Amino acid sequence: MSPPSFPPEELRQIVQEVATLLKERKETISVAETAAGGLISATLLSLPGASGYYKGGLTLYTLESRIAFAGWTQESIADYKGPTAEVVTGLAEHTRKTLGSTYTISESGTAGPTGGHTRNRTPGYVALAVAREGSTVTREVETGSAEREGNMVRFAVEGLKLARDVIKGDEKL
Repeated sequence: MSPPSFPPEELRQIVQEVATLLKERKETISVAETAAGGLISATLLSLPGASGYYKGGLTLYTLESRIAFAGWTQESIADYKGPTAEVVTGLAEHTRKTLGSTYTISESGTAGPTGGHTRNRTPGYVALAVAREGSTVTREVETGSAEREGNMVRFAVEGLKLARDVIKGDEKL
């Protein structure tokens, strides 16, 4: 039996597109992810030459990790209501500034199989952001699935798609 291939098939084309754009433009990227659990960073690092474009990444799965590494305070978590566009905007902007990358991808979502009763706590919901100098673009996606592993892969795909669109200047598409 052959070992499973990495990255998952769904991620291969989009990561190649993002890496090629970054290399051509001599730009860099960093990552602040939560529900994807490091999958975006691992996918970016799976290609040879990643050290030329990858500045670093954080897996900020817990509120404690966000306090330790993302500039959150006790006040930040006092009214925390789960993943939102505002949350990922803050994570992306803080990480981009800290690591000095051209872009930062951030995601926060509910991978499942369980969740809550609000839209952003429903399994399959993810908020995405890509920060760059002067602006941050956000997108929300709902997969319609409660399957954890599938959602994690989809969150990574969607984060990389948003990064590609921002790099190319097509973020409205």
